Amino acid sequence: MVELSLHILDIVQNSIKANSKLIEITISEDTRANLLSITIRDDGCGMEPDFLKNVTNPFCTTRTTRRVGMGISMFKSAAELTGGSFDIDSAVGEGTVIRACFVYDSIDRQPLGDMAATMVALINAKPDIDYLYRHSYNGNEFEFDTRQIKSVLGEELCLAEPEILRWIEDNIKNEIENIYGGAQ
Repeated sequence: MVELSLHILDIVQNSIKANSKLIEITISEDTRANLLSITIRDDGCGMEPDFLKNVTNPFCTTRTTRRVGMGISMFKSAAELTGGSFDIDSAVGEGTVIRACFVYDSIDRQPLGDMAATMVALINAKPDIDYLYRHSYNGNEFEFDTRQIKSVLGEELCLAEPEILRWIEDNIKNEIENIYGGAQ
């Protein structure tokens, strides 16, 4: 994968398959500390301890259609390649938390990519799941929460409606531009 947003998309697909009702994605960019951290938290079914021990092995998967599960191992490698770190914690019935830290100015750090498009793809795929996306850059931050949008729209409208998805994408793009101060 060439962008971190694609890793996020892949990891969140695991959360969706784990029957999560709420998936939290937190991105923190701190150029002063030379750190980019990405945390993905879900309230899905969680992992058994034996599976968790091996989950970063590319040949560890629950899939029956193929014998490899590259997503988590590739995300871990991407973080460690920059001199950063990776951690995963999970408990059956409680969910999973994945945290990857990247050295911000590492030549090996992949670009973040298009988070607005990533969020729209996730919402469009499973509009019944709630997503909480937080993003900060050097102390400037914003939060996007599908629960707030659903409360305004009511039950008559689905988040996967094309006009709503366009609004969500534009809103997230604008918020990202605002936290970067227009410098991106």
